[in-house]
Amino acid sequence: MNPIRLAIIEDEVLIQESLKTFFDSVAHIVCLTVSASVEDFLKKLPELEILPDVLLLDINLLGMTGIEGIPLLLHEMPEVDIIMLTTFEDNDSIFKALCAGACSYLSKKTPLKKIQEAVEVVREGGSYMSPSIARKIVTHYAPKTTRQNVLSPREADVVKGIVAGKSYKMIADDLFVSINTVRTHIKNIYKTLGINSKAELIKKSYDGEV
Repeated sequence: MNPIRLAIIEDEVLIQESLKTFFDSVAHIVCLTVSASVEDFLKKLPELEILPDVLLLDINLLGMTGIEGIPLLLHEMPEVDIIMLTTFEDNDSIFKALCAGACSYLSKKTPLKKIQEAVEVVREGGSYMSPSIARKIVTHYAPKTTRQNVLSPREADVVKGIVAGKSYKMIADDLFVSINTVRTHIKNIYKTLGINSKAELIKKSYDGEV
């Protein structure tokens, strides 16, 4: 295996040192440079005799974020494989990073040996995700089973009434049930959908989740 040329952009000194020390001990991986920001890395780039094959990139950095920096980094290094290594595991950060051009996404909780494995996998043309990240991606792209399938037909009718702006009494009259029955349905709907308010219910309906 040809040596893998690695670069790291990470602003936490302890993590910088941990990654550098670890990869310096891996015979087939050469750590070319470590920077605390995208701006600092780009300043150092002309001084590098060879470009990195793989870049470990944090999101929450001094100056521009890692996600903001991805287009600039890929413009200077079109062939580099970018692995996000971050504490951020929210859907928005994951998808923004991947859409910007990162090929892999790891949590900072990932053991060093697994980070090494990720570096090796992406260098071979693959992609690597932390299990929790992979689950989020799979869930996002899985065929949407709408909550209408989870709710009973009567609960779905109650949701339609709520979204239409009807009062509990109006819904009860429409469905020929008591107001208490409507309240019971609402309670069960909230529990099933994991929400706590009418506003959340309406939002889910508008988003096509109900």
